[in-house]
Amino acid sequence: QVRVVESGGGLVQAGGSLRLSCAASGRNFSSYARGWFRQSPEKEREFVAAISWDGDSTYYADSVKGRFTISRDNAKNTVYLQMNNLKPEDTAVYFCAAEIGDWGAWGPGTQVTVSS
Repeated sequence: QVRVVESGGGLVQAGGSLRLSCAASGRNFSSYARGWFRQSPEKEREFVAAISWDGDSTYYADSVKGRFTISRDNAKNTVYLQMNNLKPEDTAVYFCAAEIGDWGAWGPGTQVTVSS
């Protein structure tokens, strides 16, 4: 059974940092691109960042470019999202996924709240 769990969310002041982790078990995602998405009550789920299977290529939404960094450790079947200079508009539930055809293998998400 595939299990994906995000962690590392929390409450932080604007300008602060958080590091999210997404650990998977039950299936090896080392051959797949991995990504982070987020959803707030006011918006539909949106793309945040993605990383190629080998980590050589990364992609970011314009809203987080220069502040967020995605990385992965295939030996641990884990993907990370380092978030710096957080803004109140970054408040959302953050989800990770794997590009297994379409984006899939979603975790339950981790809440990130940025206070002003």
